[in-house]
Amino acid sequence: MASNVAVRDQDMPIISVRGLAKRFGTQQIWDNLNLDVRRGEIIGIVGGSGQGKSVLLRVITGLVTPDAGSISVFGRDTSDLSRAEKVDMESRWGVLFQDGALFSSLTVLQNIQVPMREHLELPQTIMDDLAYLKLAMVGLPSDAAHKFPSELSGGMRKRAGLARALSLDPEIVFLDEPTAGLDPIGASAFDQLIKKLQQTLGLTVYMVTHDLDTIFTVCDRVAVLADKKIVRTGTPEELRAQPMHPWIEEYFCGERARAALT
Repeated sequence: MASNVAVRDQDMPIISVRGLAKRFGTQQIWDNLNLDVRRGEIIGIVGGSGQGKSVLLRVITGLVTPDAGSISVFGRDTSDLSRAEKVDMESRWGVLFQDGALFSSLTVLQNIQVPMREHLELPQTIMDDLAYLKLAMVGLPSDAAHKFPSELSGGMRKRAGLARALSLDPEIVFLDEPTAGLDPIGASAFDQLIKKLQQTLGLTVYMVTHDLDTIFTVCDRVAVLADKKIVRTGTPEELRAQPMHPWIEEYFCGERARAALT
């Protein structure tokens, strides 16, 4: 009996969103949005400008409150959690915001240690060792540790932000436009890094992106935001073969897509 329960738990979505609605002033962002994220997958969230892709990430991670609907993460309804339970849940995911969102007054090493200081009680020497390990995991040299964000290139800031997102060995990593602003070579290297980390660490990766190269290189599935809801979910190949929506057809089958995929 216990093994059957374990199988059912494993098959449950690691993130489940039902009936989500959000409005800013007179603008309705979504209405009755539904989304499931499977454990261990890389899912890309795409959609036109103003569809609320980044807002959805912030709602799922508790930074923005929805007007209606429910969000379940790790099988728990996030609205039913106590403050202590929310803090515990937040330690099980990491977030990479656009351009890294590093604290400008802290060094890279200190930035990586921010979640450790918030959630753990560790000696400084151990936090230093762990932070250097995270630096190595994302491909940054050890001499980047004592630099400030302003002293880093755009690609290095992204990697430093990713190291901070990984600081607590999370089960889920949320990425908001991780390759935006990077040159094609840098973007391709970052894509390969994400894929390698996902496979090595068994991560679930929730990625807001507009980059077709990223979508076809690393995403297992793609969820399309349009018409104030998720209108289609499938593999990149499925969406390209059967768009079933004007925006999807333009995005995955238009001239820009053909150029990117040749």
